[in-house]
Amino acid sequence: MRRLAAGALAGGLAAASALAQGPPGAVVTSLTLFAGTPSGLWKSGNWGGSWERVRPGPVHALWPVGPRVFAGADEGLLVSEDFGLSWSAVDLKAPVLAVMPSRFPLAEPVVFAGTPRGLLRSEDGGRTFSPTPITGTPVRRIAWPGPDLVLATGLGVLVSSDGARTFRTPVEGLPRKETRALVLSSFFAVDPVLFAGQQDGLHRSADGGRTWKPAGLEGRAVNDLVWLGPFLYAATDAGLFRSEDAGARWTALGKGLDGRQSRRLMFPMAPAAGLEAFLGTDRGVFRTVDGGESWKPSGLGEEEVLALATFPPPDPVQDGRR
Repeated sequence: MRRLAAGALAGGLAAASALAQGPPGAVVTSLTLFAGTPSGLWKSGNWGGSWERVRPGPVHALWPVGPRVFAGADEGLLVSEDFGLSWSAVDLKAPVLAVMPSRFPLAEPVVFAGTPRGLLRSEDGGRTFSPTPITGTPVRRIAWPGPDLVLATGLGVLVSSDGARTFRTPVEGLPRKETRALVLSSFFAVDPVLFAGQQDGLHRSADGGRTWKPAGLEGRAVNDLVWLGPFLYAATDAGLFRSEDAGARWTALGKGLDGRQSRRLMFPMAPAAGLEAFLGTDRGVFRTVDGGESWKPSGLGEEEVLALATFPPPDPVQDGRR
């Protein structure tokens, strides 16, 4: 069954990718790309052909939700209500490294913000924030599949099942040290598989973060993880890698990257065109139309890319069962 599902997905992605490779702008005219860098927030309306800096200052995280776009910056949380045309700042007195709004912002206007000193929670859509029990450690990634809230922190992976009132730590297998990357199963409530990337490799949990086992990429700093159908991608300081068997084996995907360190990976049209992706590196943005086999520069060549996002955001992708 898994092979049939993977084959069907690959066929659909290949067909969609062929469509995406048509004349420039043919199928992407309604999408906007955002990139966060140490020099500011950048926007591209022509698929990375050119970029415009819309706000100065370091930007670490991006999250579009409808017309609202959140950006985590050194100056705090930036919010746009018009698809990124204009921005206002929420003064949090701290840089924002990660941001995660509710999936149902009208019914539940909760927003979580990760900072170098812990996790903050907003009950009013990001206008005001209050502290949570997570203090004194950086929070770099936030996943909120519901009801669980999962954090990648300086102390490893922390999980809350009660709205950030209490958190549990891993029982075994995951070192209590900085975790920069996190990805969860799309069926997390019933199939609680997740991967966490640290400075020296990747770890996998099959029980919601309680116990962990190594999942490859030993000795490599893992900066980002994307789970697309049966494929797991890892952006590392040693380049981009892909696994088709839940981390048992990894293949390097580096043609055209010229040794650049991978920071952030995004499939902007997934699952319709899951072979097209953008990669943020330590020196610019790169684009692939063949699932990462080969890459070409796509702007911001003098910039270290800290965050990537698109509007509209990609549809949720159902990952392969494990």
